[in-house]
Amino acid sequence: MTLFPDSRSDLIMEGIILTANSTPIFRYIVWLLGKIMEGIFFCLDKIGIPNIGLSIIIFTIVINLCLLPITIKQQKFSKLSAKMQPEINAIRKKYEGKKDNDSAMAQNAEIQALYAKYGVSPTGSCAYLLIQMPILFALYRVIYSIPAYVTKVGDTFRVLAEKIVSQDNGSFITSASADDLKSVAQAVSQYSKNLDNNITNGIIDVLNKVSSSDMSALSTHYGLSSLTFNGQNILSTLDSAGNIINKGLIDTYNYFLGINIANSPQFMFTSAWSTHKYGMCVVSFRDKIDFVVQVVPVEL
Repeated sequence: MTLFPDSRSDLIMEGIILTANSTPIFRYIVWLLGKIMEGIFFCLDKIGIPNIGLSIIIFTIVINLCLLPITIKQQKFSKLSAKMQPEINAIRKKYEGKKDNDSAMAQNAEIQALYAKYGVSPTGSCAYLLIQMPILFALYRVIYSIPAYVTKVGDTFRVLAEKIVSQDNGSFITSASADDLKSVAQAVSQYSKNLDNNITNGIIDVLNKVSSSDMSALSTHYGLSSLTFNGQNILSTLDSAGNIINKGLIDTYNYFLGINIANSPQFMFTSAWSTHKYGMCVVSFRDKIDFVVQVVPVEL
């Protein structure tokens, strides 16, 4: 029985599909978490809520629940360490100033006996961290590259990318100026290697990172507004003021509680400030801070 039963998974393992990670060992964790994210999005799509923001929240909750036993053990270890610390300090004080080998061995033996008394390992904290960190990094990797791991999202962007490649092989995008299309230029710089390896997949990576206004500019340049996926418009129809009249698939995926999660905090802040929506200025950064707090539990 093969570990990766479908052709798409085989492509991911070779690092061909978009930004799917291909680092040894770590890629298996990313692949597994990617399948979980795919399943969550698939279920939400089946009940009519194909939303990336909601998928990320559920995905994060699921992963945190999976890590709960380790988190509990880590917290237990921290409490026992704090309880043990006075006794450890007393042992060290007992041998303070003694530099001979016998004293050092005796000190280590007493400390080891203390750890055994409380039923913990001196390397316990490091072990828990070594287990958690690859999973948390993989979680971030999947969230950061949704089109690479959620088939429907990736295929939606692919329709746009193929149209772009068919017209000028993406030259308008790859030569974008930071003065005119800032988010495009930043994404091109970030994914330059992907663009060199596979122009279509590289374009998908770039499109996944561009701001709303830059996506509108690309749509106008390439004539993307009429493109559909599964009978639905991919891009939203906008009025002269830039307001959404008919929401397309990509905005359906990305809009969560009135916020387009595809936009960077800086773009959201600038747009909110220019339209005097000062409350959104706070939200533009708060949603990113909340995400970090949820994904990376920090014990103060």
